[in-house]
Amino acid sequence: MTRRKYVVGNWKMNGLKEALGEARAIFAAADTHPGVDVALCPPFTLIGAMAAAAPGKAIGGQDCHSAASGAFTGSVAAPMLADVGASLVIVGHSERREGCGESDADVRAKAEAALAAGLSVILCVGEPRSVRESGGAIDHVLAQVAESVPDALDPQRFAIAYEPIWAIGTGLVPTVADVAAMHGAIRSALADRFGDAAQAIRILYGGSVNGDNAAELLDTGDVDGALVGGASLTAAKFVPIIEAAAGL
Repeated sequence: MTRRKYVVGNWKMNGLKEALGEARAIFAAADTHPGVDVALCPPFTLIGAMAAAAPGKAIGGQDCHSAASGAFTGSVAAPMLADVGASLVIVGHSERREGCGESDADVRAKAEAALAAGLSVILCVGEPRSVRESGGAIDHVLAQVAESVPDALDPQRFAIAYEPIWAIGTGLVPTVADVAAMHGAIRSALADRFGDAAQAIRILYGGSVNGDNAAELLDTGDVDGALVGGASLTAAKFVPIIEAAAGL
């Protein structure tokens, strides 16, 4: 099955209104590569403004609460994201799992809430360096997949992002063989669970993706796109990744 490449920028806690020009430039460049799906996930404060500045484009949140509303000071619900113009959300990023103590059950509940609100979901999984070095990376990630991925999902609105924690923002990148092995293992686990529907679920790679290594990574088996951090903040750095995806 041929899956469209999917390139997503995670701006993390970066960006003020003055950065909207970069978003417009990124989406303008993306329009010249209609075979690639492109999305940006800015901080919550910019979602509405970015949706207004780039109407019709795929804009998402970086997290959501598992409840649709309630007494959860400082949290943002999936319906709120949809209300301000988001069409997708990232859940389970390692910076949430590691820094905020989110469990697989928490991530699963957030994914279920997002899907119920009509959002597409990018669910992140990944191992720390100690697990990679001990040889347990695949088992660790497949356990996250088993416990974090909802039982009921629309494969057209659901993606998994494999992000080895030790590669995020460090400049370190696993070998192409390691990426292929992990993505293949995730694909097999999804197929065992969801059957033929698993072939429509896109599996993205994330972790120090840039214009220099994007083509090689995106041409790897079962790599359907990229979840990009720092290199997504400017058109100058992000557009080459989109172009690499378009060239495959």
